[in-house]
Amino acid sequence: MRDIHLRYVDEEYGGDGVIKKVSTHHPADFNFGYDIVDDIAANDPGRRALVWCDDRGEERTFTFKDISEMSNRVANFLVSEGIGKGDAVLVILKHSYQFWYVSVALCKIGAVMIPATYMLRKHDVEYRIKASSAKAAVCTVNCGVCDAFDEADDIPTLKKRYTVNGGREGWTDLDAGAAACSPELERIPTRADEIMMMYFTSGTSGFPKMAMHSHTYPIGSIVNAKHWHCVDPDGLHFSIADTGWAKTAWGKIFGQWMMEAAVFVFEYERFEPEAILELIGRYGITTLCCPPTMYRMLLNAGLEGHDLSSLRNACTAGEALNPDTFESWYRGTGLRIMEAYGQTETSAIAGTFRGMTPRPGSMGVPSPQYEVDIVDAEGRSCPAGVDGEVVIGIRDRPPGITVGYFRDEARNGEMERSGLHRTGDIAWRDEDGFLWYVGRNDDIIKSSGYRISPFEIESVLMEHPAVLECAVTGVPDPVRGQLVKATVVLREGYGPSENLRKELQGHVKRKTAPYKYPRALEFTDQLPKTTSGKVMRVTIRKRDSEMSE
Repeated sequence: MRDIHLRYVDEEYGGDGVIKKVSTHHPADFNFGYDIVDDIAANDPGRRALVWCDDRGEERTFTFKDISEMSNRVANFLVSEGIGKGDAVLVILKHSYQFWYVSVALCKIGAVMIPATYMLRKHDVEYRIKASSAKAAVCTVNCGVCDAFDEADDIPTLKKRYTVNGGREGWTDLDAGAAACSPELERIPTRADEIMMMYFTSGTSGFPKMAMHSHTYPIGSIVNAKHWHCVDPDGLHFSIADTGWAKTAWGKIFGQWMMEAAVFVFEYERFEPEAILELIGRYGITTLCCPPTMYRMLLNAGLEGHDLSSLRNACTAGEALNPDTFESWYRGTGLRIMEAYGQTETSAIAGTFRGMTPRPGSMGVPSPQYEVDIVDAEGRSCPAGVDGEVVIGIRDRPPGITVGYFRDEARNGEMERSGLHRTGDIAWRDEDGFLWYVGRNDDIIKSSGYRISPFEIESVLMEHPAVLECAVTGVPDPVRGQLVKATVVLREGYGPSENLRKELQGHVKRKTAPYKYPRALEFTDQLPKTTSGKVMRVTIRKRDSEMSE
């Protein structure tokens, strides 16, 4: 190990040994593919980068040399296909090992990678292609997402479609194409300030917006990997997350590889907690990160009889951690779950970092690489104990924070004028600087670690002939955090029935990602509205919360 990450960060520690300040620096042409992956491959070629297995018993291990050469093959193939700098490429690879070297390849050629979940349906695909002007898509055939692309209408920008893990009529086999190309690649000029990737992130007042990240984004993940995940360069880190979500960027590639640590990936059709517990012992996993929902599932399955002795650190993000889960995991493993908080637009904004004693229920302290504050409606800093919005100063924008939203000049202009990235999350801080999450100032639903936009589901429901109006909200749930609920006003000629309830739920399942469908659906004569006609979701949420007490 050569501490490559220290080329890009300067760190200051307190007397307690806890990280206090991080400043970053990088060359004007920094590129993760060349400067991290290829560097390690050249100087420590046998170092493990990726350990992958699936629920069918297959297993593969990749060194940094393997990743470097495979990414070069993919890069050469895509360039020969006319894919190059600035081209937007949707990447939907579930947990396939190809995701890792395809990501590096796109980085090397300067294309803009847009990861997305494999659960997208026709409606989702059409929107994402049109919004991003995607030129190409790389998809695994081991799920139904290729069907969604083939069913999609009016997507003229999409010129190329590639599959991995098998061929498909009308698509090009990326595995075969890359295998026929050279493992050598001459460096293609890119700039650190150019866009490297975009993530679709949910919103409540419209369809998902696109958060853009530059080539410096991986540098912003060093704190995540080193001080929160506490990865061991000679260990094995396991973050459980779909490659379509930003949690993969947080925990399954960038910061971990900058720390020269290997990542573990398990490809499965269904989350089985017993299988996860068995894998920890079998592979000697040293650090683990998953949403609180999954920790609850692991605990419910029972830790007894499983060898978890290799674990050195456990952490979580994505939703609030219940203190009971924290205590039960500690009793069962001797490890305190280290919580953190962030967004698709950022890396960890706050966290419980190496050497700290966590406070159950707290998100931790502000990240040492950001200027984090809690402000009131007028933008004034809130004193301890007072709720306010979490914001990050971006006058001197550090790596890790979005450089803006694609094709959203109004929002970008507001960020530039205020010098703040506004998270939309409400929290308060205690006297010691620990942050405590309260909720959102919009209507995002957080269910089982997924962030779900009500607007997308409402748009799909409104396509059904029986629906006149609807409002989608989250209702409290002890396992998932929240359930998606639809409150529906029917058109004349339709009446409430169990059959219609199931029909509407099935309609959403078919039209958009299944995790978004409303598990709860209520019929009503009218929706609560403001005098200006806006639906008052907060009134629905308040009523549901009172009924659940």
